[in-house]
Amino acid sequence: MAALRAALAASLAVARAWPPPLGRHPPSACCSALAGAMEPAPRWLAGLRFDNRALRALPVETPPPGPEGAPSAPRPVPGACFNRARPEPLRRPRVVALSGPRWRCWAWAREAEAALFFSGNALLPGAEPAAHCYCGHQFGQFAGQLGDGAAMYLGEVCTEAGERWELQLKGAGPTPFSRQADGRKVLRSSIREFLCSEAMFHLGVPTTRAGSCVSSQSTVVRDAFYDGNPRPEPCAVVLRLAPTFLRFGSFEIFKPRDEHTGRAGPSVGRDDIRLQMLDYVISTFYPEIQACHPGTTSVAVLLQVTRRTARLVAEWQCVGFCHGVLNTDNMSIVGLTIDYGPFGFLDRYDPDHVCNASDTAGRYSYSKQPEVCKWNLQKLAEALDPALPLELAEAILAEEFDAEFGRHYLQKMRRKLGLVQTEQEGDGALVAQLLETMHLTGADFTNSFYLLNSFPTAPESPDLDGFLAALTAQCASLEELRLTFRPQMDPRQLSMMLMLAQSNPQLLALIGTRASLARELERVEQQSRLEQLSEAELHGKNRSRWAAWLHNYRARLEKDREASSDAATWQAERTRVMRANNPKYVLRNYIAQGAIEAAESGDFSEVRRVLKLLETPYGGEVEAEAAEPAEASEAAETGGAAGRRRSYSSKPPLWAAELCVT
Repeated sequence: MAALRAALAASLAVARAWPPPLGRHPPSACCSALAGAMEPAPRWLAGLRFDNRALRALPVETPPPGPEGAPSAPRPVPGACFNRARPEPLRRPRVVALSGPRWRCWAWAREAEAALFFSGNALLPGAEPAAHCYCGHQFGQFAGQLGDGAAMYLGEVCTEAGERWELQLKGAGPTPFSRQADGRKVLRSSIREFLCSEAMFHLGVPTTRAGSCVSSQSTVVRDAFYDGNPRPEPCAVVLRLAPTFLRFGSFEIFKPRDEHTGRAGPSVGRDDIRLQMLDYVISTFYPEIQACHPGTTSVAVLLQVTRRTARLVAEWQCVGFCHGVLNTDNMSIVGLTIDYGPFGFLDRYDPDHVCNASDTAGRYSYSKQPEVCKWNLQKLAEALDPALPLELAEAILAEEFDAEFGRHYLQKMRRKLGLVQTEQEGDGALVAQLLETMHLTGADFTNSFYLLNSFPTAPESPDLDGFLAALTAQCASLEELRLTFRPQMDPRQLSMMLMLAQSNPQLLALIGTRASLARELERVEQQSRLEQLSEAELHGKNRSRWAAWLHNYRARLEKDREASSDAATWQAERTRVMRANNPKYVLRNYIAQGAIEAAESGDFSEVRRVLKLLETPYGGEVEAEAAEPAEASEAAETGGAAGRRRSYSSKPPLWAAELCVT
């Protein structure tokens, strides 16, 4: 054990010193890097230079012979990391939006050309479509082979700056990993992924990017809410970009038979491919490791993945982002937010918020995200064994994850609170008290932080009453709370569950309803309290709770100011830092829903307007152009999203509580 600790300490000492930049590598002859990309279309195609390193470095299975253009049937893919695939054309593709400023490599592409190439109806010169094979633990259970069932690798484009971008089409048709599905994505989910990918990037959160969203006249039938009401929906394709889309689950294809589910990865026993993939990841995305740790690269790479993942989830917590499906197959090997499905941003602060309606047990709730990411890293560690001995990998996780998460989270929260001069031991408690105050008052997470930018720091400031009024206006009203805590179960069903809990608690645990029952009882109890509360009493309680926290906050700010030699300089720096860390705009569900409803009726202007706004989430010149809808009305609380726009920075309307994302 002493030798193990010594080896770990030696590896960590050097590896802690750097986080390698994502997606960069030394320029090479193959990366002539988009020369001519700024020439008029269609010559922009000649400027794209593909270097599909992943397909050269990792085993690729060619599908069995079949009719020309026919997709390979769903099946296990052993002994390979990729399988050749082919996009299926869509009827009359049309660009919904292109991310802006547009990617240099197709800056001059006309929309008709973008629709053709970014729908999969035509292949970019140099593209080699393929689907990636991976496995995953889904909701805590090993699911066996999953893979790119609705996404296709096109290839890797290199830039003059030394960046390497993998291009993917999501929704381009079936692959060997589509199982019983059709490999298609619909317009509503594609718009959500497109907008959120770009929103997260502009918030400063590590993420995959979205270059375009293309709709079509092709349709597929979907039961959006799994309630027995399927309907045809338009197919859409998102062009996704990242240094790589390899994930934790990429290494789980070697997993032996799982003792709980009985499933195994398709490439059990292929340690040669595991080492091949690990070498590829290190040489391409962590080249500094190869240079600095020639004998302990596996230790160093797990350390870096652990630290990046810890920092990533800290960033999520600080902007109120909930991923929704934190399975191991949705965790990036280079520390990016990946696979935007039933995500959500917090509106009313609730640490137990679950954004995915399918997650009935609350496994992936907001507050559990750090814990789940650490659990997923444990599964990655198991998948790397024996290339990296499990005992050593577990020591790295124990040593690094919690410490790195705590460090980064508190550092970010200090910036959000404008603590720019000193770090004090009580800062963590101040943050915890703030979140508790938000929880007790039902305050809007984003807007409360944004308001703190303008907190009057001077003692006995006459502006304090006005600030308190603005802050309490961001708290949940009695009507909002009654809607939030309304019972979900029929009284007879609740009575039956309570009887079962008393007579046969083992059966209740087996059918997985214990957590649901506890939440329902809490809702009933909350409803009872709310029935006895008036709006004036609620407002008074909220005001006193915020006043108490602001008193402590002002005292902490005063200590920070005293550490500066010039009060005016301190105030200017505090304001600058807070404005750069507390967004005014995030992609709330009701904003996305308004854009989706407009797009489904053929109007893409709202998607483009929201995209432009999300490019300046902290406010700025573009904000005024994008901007708040002139017809925004705080009074519009009923009906569909379209035609009832409100300020993009306002609290969500009551109808937003009914939105369901699965």
